[in-house]
Amino acid sequence: MSVRAARVAMVLGSLVALAPLWPAPAVVPDASAQAGLRWFKGNTHSHTLNSDGDSTPDEVARWYRENGYHFVFLTDHNYLTSVDGLNAIMGADERFLILKGEEVTTRAGDKPVHVNGLNVERLVEPHLGVDVLDTIQKNVDAIRAAKGVPHVNHPNYGWAITAEDLAQVQRMRLFEIYSGHPYANNMGGGGSPGLEEMWDRILTSGRLLYGIAVDDAHHFKRPGDPLAVAPGRAWVVVRAAALTARAILDALERGDFYASTGVELDVMAVAKTSLSIRAKPFSTFKYRIQFIGREGKLLAESASNVAAYQFVGDEGYVRARVIDSQGRMAWVQPVPVGASAPK
Repeated sequence: MSVRAARVAMVLGSLVALAPLWPAPAVVPDASAQAGLRWFKGNTHSHTLNSDGDSTPDEVARWYRENGYHFVFLTDHNYLTSVDGLNAIMGADERFLILKGEEVTTRAGDKPVHVNGLNVERLVEPHLGVDVLDTIQKNVDAIRAAKGVPHVNHPNYGWAITAEDLAQVQRMRLFEIYSGHPYANNMGGGGSPGLEEMWDRILTSGRLLYGIAVDDAHHFKRPGDPLAVAPGRAWVVVRAAALTARAILDALERGDFYASTGVELDVMAVAKTSLSIRAKPFSTFKYRIQFIGREGKLLAESASNVAAYQFVGDEGYVRARVIDSQGRMAWVQPVPVGASAPK
């Protein structure tokens, strides 16, 4: 057994667990930050009839509420959908929140460039740049000027955005490492890297970005259609003090969340010297937990739903990926480690 593999602890007693905090998993980044914090499941990318979706804002919001989510952003293309009336009806019990957003949609030559503006205070007009990077940066800056939080959408859609582009964007912490859109090309191909490989290239270059998973839902009325851009395929679970726009956005920008296509976590403990994970068992599924560092190197792997990795100090960063036997996944955000840590 290698030194690194020996550092993987698979003893349940080595993890810190709490009782579930309504109603999402109890995931504990560190003991000092537990008080008053809860976990909220949500989607940051969805569409309505106000752009190219097939359902009204009310129908979209109801789908997420009725399927166990705590929040959803409505992010129509170049359109800011009003959410005040919806929240007055569906958010009255303070257990579900609908948030405004916009998918700022433009092109750089023949490359589609889409940047979500979460909770922008006004409509953001799309900006054109001299190339893909310049176009992204101009739209990120416009979203920040509108007091929103930006995230770059589906980089491999149209094979438009490279890791090198993303690593150079300023004033942005978030991008999609998984999209439920059937043309998102999450896995890459034909010599083009997948989104996780791009993530490791970005982190290795010294830039700290957090990876989110989204539905990009458009179609709520095409059940069973494999080419429908359907809801429920991917989400984030954020750790926040309250179910408010500000608390959710702050958690996203500090990387206090995990992304998932189906795996639930009930422990995610980040300490000064270790990262501990426990996936919530489901049915007869089996699990693998992988810890990944600089250049995408597999640092250690557990053939269990429980594992803890002790930092050596030269990893640059450590992130975790949990895979169940049905291929569903969860991604834990990178923890900077050592002198070469991304910033």
